[in-house]
Amino acid sequence: MSLKETKKLETNRYQLEILIDGERFRNAIKEAYKKNGKKINVPGFRKGKAPLHIVETYYGAEVFFEDALNLLYNDVVEEAITESGLKVIDDKMDFDLVSISKEDGVDFKVSLTTYPEITLKKYKGLKAEKQAVKVEASEINAELKSLAERNARMISVEDRAAKKGDTAVIDFEGFVDGKAFDGGKAEGHSLELGSGQFIPGFEDQIIGHKIDDEFNVNVEFPKDYGEKTLAGKPAVFKVKLHEIKIRELPEIDDEFAKDVSEFDTLKDFKADLKKKATERKQKAAEEALENDLVNQIVDGIEGEIPEAMFEKRLNQSVEEFAYRLQSQGMDFDTYLKYTGGSIDDFKKNFRPQAEMQVKYRLALEKIVELENIKPDDDAIEAEYKKLAEGYGVDVDKVKAAIPQAEIEKDVAVAKAIDFVKANAVITEAADKKADESDAKPAAKKAQAKKPAAGKSETAKKPAAKKPTAKKSTKTEK
Repeated sequence: MSLKETKKLETNRYQLEILIDGERFRNAIKEAYKKNGKKINVPGFRKGKAPLHIVETYYGAEVFFEDALNLLYNDVVEEAITESGLKVIDDKMDFDLVSISKEDGVDFKVSLTTYPEITLKKYKGLKAEKQAVKVEASEINAELKSLAERNARMISVEDRAAKKGDTAVIDFEGFVDGKAFDGGKAEGHSLELGSGQFIPGFEDQIIGHKIDDEFNVNVEFPKDYGEKTLAGKPAVFKVKLHEIKIRELPEIDDEFAKDVSEFDTLKDFKADLKKKATERKQKAAEEALENDLVNQIVDGIEGEIPEAMFEKRLNQSVEEFAYRLQSQGMDFDTYLKYTGGSIDDFKKNFRPQAEMQVKYRLALEKIVELENIKPDDDAIEAEYKKLAEGYGVDVDKVKAAIPQAEIEKDVAVAKAIDFVKANAVITEAADKKADESDAKPAAKKAQAKKPAAGKSETAKKPAAKKPTAKKSTKTEK
C-alpha cells in the first residue's frame, strides 16, 4: 500500500488517494479465488475445479477484482490513515475508483471526516464557587422514616370499619346490564383504599364497611376506558370484605438499627447515614464545580465541529440506552412502540446533551495536548480494576476488551479536569446547599465506558466501509 496523496477538501474533510501494488492485488485475487472459486461453473470442469486462469479467461480478467479489493480495503485504508496522521471520527467514507488492473494494482480515493482543530480562549485562572456541604438532622430523620416505611408490616384489624389508607382483602364480581364480564372477578384481592387503583368510586364505597360485610358497589366506567365494550357503562360489583389490614411502622430505635443495618445502636446508624449523605453531597458539589469550570471552557471553544461528531455521539446514546433497556428485559423497538416515539424523536431529545458531551471531551483533550498531560501506569491499572469491579469480571477480561490506549485517553482527560481545578480561583458558597441533582448530566467526568456484549464502547478509530470495485378488560385502571 502506498499513500499517494492527502488532499484537504474543506474544513475537517480530507481525501486520501491510495495505491495497492500489483503483487499485493494479485495475491488478493488468488485468495478471493480460493474463497469463491468453488461456486463457479466452467464448461469442461467440475463445479469449482477450474483453475484460476481458466476462470479468468471464461468470465473475464476482472471476475475477482471486487472480492479481492474488499479483502484488502479495510487494512489498506487503515494503513493510509495512519500514514497520513489524520484522526478520523466516522466510517462514512466516500469511495472513488480511479483505476484497477491485475498488472498495475488499484488506485482509489476515499473522502473522510476528521477531528476538528480547535482553540480554547481560557482554561487557567477560571473563577467558580463550590457549594458548601451540610447535612441537616431533618434529612437523616427523613431517611430513617423512609426506611421504616419500607420495613412496615401488615397487621389485621377487626374492631372497626374500613377507612382510607387501609388495605381491604375482598372478593368481587362485576356485572354490566345484569351480565358478568371478563376480567371483572377476583377472590382474595388486596386493595389499598384511596390508592386509585380501581375505577373512580369503587374504593370509596368500601370505606365504612366491616369484615364479612357483603354489599354492592355501583360505578360507571370512564368513557375513555381501555375496554371499549365497557367504556361509559354503569356497572354493579358484588363485593365481600374478608379482612382489613393496616401498615404498622417499626419503632425507630436500636432494634430497628440492628434489623436494617450492621450497627447495634441507632446512634451509630445515624452517624453512618450522615457520613454517607455528606459524601454524596460532597461528590455532587465537586461535580457541580467541575461542570461550572468546564462549561466556561466549552463556551470559549473556537473551531468548526463537524456534524459527524454529534451524530456519532447520538448513535452511542441510542446504543447505551438500548443496552440498559435490554438489561431490563425490553428491546429498543418495543420501547419506542410503547412510548409512541421514533428514533428521530429520541435523537432530537438527546441532541443538546450529545453536543455538550462532544464539546466537553474536545476541550479536555485539547488541554491534555497543550499541557502534555500523561497518565502514569498506576492510574491506568487503577482504572482497569475499577472497570473490572463494575463489570464483576476479572481485570484481564477488561484489558482484552478495552485497549490500553483508550484507557490512557480517559485517564488523561480526568487528569485534565484536576489540572483545571488546580489552576482555578475557587470560593465556597456558604449559603447554598449541594444537592445530587445539581450536576448537569452533560458534564460528567470522562471515563472509559462499559463495553456492550464484551466489546469496548470507548472511542476508537472505525473500520472503513467495504466498497464495490465499481465507480461510484379489568376493573383496574
